[in-house]
Amino acid sequence: MYPASSPKRVVVLGSSFAGMTAALQVRKHLPAQHEVVVLDPRENFTFIPSLIWLPFGTRSAEDVTFPLAPLYDSKDIDFVNEAAARIEVGAHTVTTGSGREIDYDKLLIATGPRLAFEKVPGLGPIDGFTQSVCNLEHAELARRAWGRFLEDPGPVVVGTAQGGSCFGASYEFLFNIQHRIRKAGLQQAAPITFISSEPFLGHFGLGGVGDSAKLVGGFLDRLGIEGIPNSSIAAVRDGEIELEGGRVLPFAYSMIVPPFAGVDAVRESDGLANPMGFVPINDRFRHPEQADVYAAGVATAIAPPEKTEVPAGVPKTGQMSETMAKVAAQNIVADIVGGDRHKDLPIAELSAICVLDAGDNGIIFKADNVLAHGIYADDEAPSAHVMAGPQAHWAKLAFERYFLASRRRGVTVL
Repeated sequence: MYPASSPKRVVVLGSSFAGMTAALQVRKHLPAQHEVVVLDPRENFTFIPSLIWLPFGTRSAEDVTFPLAPLYDSKDIDFVNEAAARIEVGAHTVTTGSGREIDYDKLLIATGPRLAFEKVPGLGPIDGFTQSVCNLEHAELARRAWGRFLEDPGPVVVGTAQGGSCFGASYEFLFNIQHRIRKAGLQQAAPITFISSEPFLGHFGLGGVGDSAKLVGGFLDRLGIEGIPNSSIAAVRDGEIELEGGRVLPFAYSMIVPPFAGVDAVRESDGLANPMGFVPINDRFRHPEQADVYAAGVATAIAPPEKTEVPAGVPKTGQMSETMAKVAAQNIVADIVGGDRHKDLPIAELSAICVLDAGDNGIIFKADNVLAHGIYADDEAPSAHVMAGPQAHWAKLAFERYFLASRRRGVTVL
């Protein structure tokens, strides 16, 4: 704990689910003499879970974004509309792309991932042939591609590449594109194939959630979708995806979630990240070797609960990211002004709530201890609840509206 008269500065890198939550929580509980600074290269917050709808025209950018500067200004948080270019943990400084150097007493890394399209030849919407809904710019490109597809339909391939971890997004996009193809009467012209690095459908990078394997497999069977788990993409060419093993899947439209890596500024900082650029953390979401560095959300290094034949990362959902951010924020505040630290939260005991929308249907998963797969006896396994039906679609719509309305006002209570 620092002396009460000593003003300190907390710097938060990133302003998505984890970063925004952490910044607001730290500001709420720190006395006014202490500074909170947020760095993010984006001017707007984007509700990423809704980007699955944007390619089909049911959402626009204005529907799923809001400006960050007015929010942070209203909360007395300094918003720097730049990305971190370099972090010097020894000097306790962050340097921005423009060369501005910002000192910190406490640093929270919540940068999210770098989309590593280059790991698979031909992957991605910029230098490749597939679409993405991992950020707003890519979702808008996917919308233009969808318009071209409707004029000249053909086979569709959706999935998650090896090293990816956002399995929920690929499943949601799969279900939504099937819904749109059915509404357009294009089922015969546009057969759908789903490929995934998961060892089995419904694994989600977590070893499965309850009876998710049976439920997801049955969902695909009813929709007439071929699912190919345990798949690795060798290369993507214009109009075809080649899998390891030689099978070639033709496509007129494809959305593939890419491998994730840590952002360059974190990966290239000595003593901060693992080789993939993710930040190791302990049960307080603090770096195990850098006492003044915390991390939350997708930027964290979390080991998979089990080894898989094809690399499958651990998903860090928005709800999981916010949980991490709140633990880290409480402990940062305790570092500075004292008070209660958050009781240690073992990574294996994180819970998750995930809603997979399917256009007019869907699946809701709720699980405790999501990373504890395989360490419990069957009669001691953590609880998991899975529910399918139209209520999942309405639940996601309601959450979207609530989340955007609350965060615009700086409210972080779920």
